[in-house]
Amino acid sequence: MKHILSVKNPQVKEWKKRLTKKEREKTGTFLVEGFHLVEEAFKAEAIIDLIISEEIDVPSWDYGDIPITIVTKEIIKELSDTETPQGIFALCRQLDYPEILSTAQTFIAIDQVQDPGNMGTIIRTADAAGVDAVIIGEGTVDIYNPKVVRSGQGSHFHLPIVKTNLSAFIDALKERHIPVYGTALENGRNYREIEKTDTFCLILGNEGSGVSKQVLSKTDTNLYIPIHGKSESLNVAVAAGILMYYFK
Repeated sequence: MKHILSVKNPQVKEWKKRLTKKEREKTGTFLVEGFHLVEEAFKAEAIIDLIISEEIDVPSWDYGDIPITIVTKEIIKELSDTETPQGIFALCRQLDYPEILSTAQTFIAIDQVQDPGNMGTIIRTADAAGVDAVIIGEGTVDIYNPKVVRSGQGSHFHLPIVKTNLSAFIDALKERHIPVYGTALENGRNYREIEKTDTFCLILGNEGSGVSKQVLSKTDTNLYIPIHGKSESLNVAVAAGILMYYFK
C-alpha cells in the first residue's frame, strides 16, 4: 500500500490525465469515483488501481493483487469531478465485448447524443430493461466521460457498450434479420402499433436534430411517441426508456 502526499507526484498527474477523452481513448482506461461505482467496478474485475483518501477507512473487500494508494484530501480534489468527493476512486480498464455484435438479440443504438446525463441515463435504463447491448455511433458523447459514468450508476460494468459505425452495424443486423427501428415524427408510426418481437434494435438520436437522415434511410420502420400535452418533444433518455420497456 503506497502513500502519496503531493499533487505534483507523477502518478497523480497520470491519473488526472484520465479526465480527458484523448487520454482515456489512448490508454483504454477511465476513472470512477464514489463507493458505489468503485464497488461495481470491483465486482466486474475492472479495477487497475484503487485510490483512497487518508480521511476514510479502506473498504473491507478482498482486493487480491489490486494496488491501493492512500492520498491526501488535496489530491482527491484534483481528481474529483464532483463538489463533495467521497474520497475513493478506481482506475479501471474499459471492458471489451468482441463477440457481442454477432450474438446479442436486443440493442439500443445511439446516434450523436451529446448530453452526458442523457447518455448515462440511457445506459442505466438499458441495463434495467434487460437490453443485451448499447451501441454508440460516431459523434456521440464519450461514454467514459465522468458525468456519463456517474449517471450510469454502475451499468457500464453490467452490459456491453460498443462504439462502432452505425451504418455498417445496421447492415450487419439486416443480415441477421433483426428489425431496426429509428425514431422520427416524419413518416413515423406510433410505437404501440408495432408488434413486439424477441429481437430488435432501437435507434435514438441527437437532442436537437434527432437521428440523422443517413441512419433513418437504413431503418425498417421509424417510430414516434405521441405527445398529449403542449410539449414539443420528449427528452431523449425518457423516450429511450419508454421504447425499451415497451419492446422488452
